[in-house]
Amino acid sequence: MEVNKATPPAWLNNAHPNYERWKRAREISEERGKFVESVLSKVITLTGLHILDLGSGEGGTSKILSEKNEVVSFDINKERLLRHETNLYQKVLGDSEHLPFNSSSFDVIILQDVIEHLQSKKNIIDSLQSLLKNNGFIYLSTPNKLSIFNVIADPHWGVPFISLLKRESIQKYFLRVFRKTEAARKDIAELSSLKNLLSLFEDKFEVRLFTSHAVKELFNGHKGIVWSNFHLKLVRATNKLKIGRLITLMANDKPGLINNFFTPTFNITLKKKN
Repeated sequence: MEVNKATPPAWLNNAHPNYERWKRAREISEERGKFVESVLSKVITLTGLHILDLGSGEGGTSKILSEKNEVVSFDINKERLLRHETNLYQKVLGDSEHLPFNSSSFDVIILQDVIEHLQSKKNIIDSLQSLLKNNGFIYLSTPNKLSIFNVIADPHWGVPFISLLKRESIQKYFLRVFRKTEAARKDIAELSSLKNLLSLFEDKFEVRLFTSHAVKELFNGHKGIVWSNFHLKLVRATNKLKIGRLITLMANDKPGLINNFFTPTFNITLKKKN
């Protein structure tokens, strides 16, 4: 496969307002993979599994999980797949709306910061359920629409209130005014609340939140959890004020005030109901 290097994609363009955010996410790609591994290891033995990393990005999670498992790294972006620096796993170029796999193919499917970019969440989830083996798991991470931290600074754009808007409104009121070159994008993130996600999953999956684990790992120094300017500043301020232990004690894995309105990113496992 050959890629035209003359015009870099937006995420490699150092003049783009989001360049530093995207660059940090690339740099901690494997650390993010290690965090995914730490969550999944609490619900399934991560050895000898067939895993689909859907929207694999820089490939850090695929690389980490491929050490003991058979991994398919699937992404819509050809250049991202070309940037993967290993042949330890299979790389597949394609669109998540048309997945080229047979039913009951996978033990685990990874949806790491992907679902907010998809056009039809319900159709995709139905498709992924059919691809899972009995008792298979989906790992899902996605920003919380109603988190006060995301309302103050949207995790994708870094500006207030964008997290509350639907995709069409972001295009109409933000992109067409401030980011005209991106107004036609089809993958603009539309965030979900915990209530939205539970209504989407509960009929087909057993849902388990891992907020407590994420908070504990964050304040133990795990580098694969946050990368936006605002969230990094929050962590530094929290450490300076020495209230990390208090926040860790407050964190929980139940629907309620903390997860509805404070947790910035949901880390969830979904076990297929048979």
